[in-house]
Amino acid sequence: QVQLSESGGGSVQAGGSLRLSCVASGYIPIIHCMGWFRQAPGKEREGVARIDSTGRTGYADSVKGRFTISQDNAKNTLYLQMNSLKPEDTAMYYCAAVGGFCSWYPSNFGYWGQGTQVTVSS
Repeated sequence: QVQLSESGGGSVQAGGSLRLSCVASGYIPIIHCMGWFRQAPGKEREGVARIDSTGRTGYADSVKGRFTISQDNAKNTLYLQMNSLKPEDTAMYYCAAVGGFCSWYPSNFGYWGQGTQVTVSS
């Protein structure tokens, strides 16, 4: 079992920055891929960024050049640095992990955090 706990959300003005953190605990070796997803009210959950155990990263087109995913294996912590935030980035952000291959499908991820709210005002 793997437990994930996010932090770092908050309210910022457009153009601002936030850094989300996700601490993983439990049987970490089973994790091959971790990702950040977000869900705005009335919308489906969507993938934002992902990173696999080799360090290979992927980003949604909407956040490329603005968001950076990284991990600190010594601290079992996943990060999402979010710069140049826009009002459309407003959503609940979730950390997720999977023992299998990386994908953009939420159903592929078996472990989820409780989420952290990000609100960007114009």
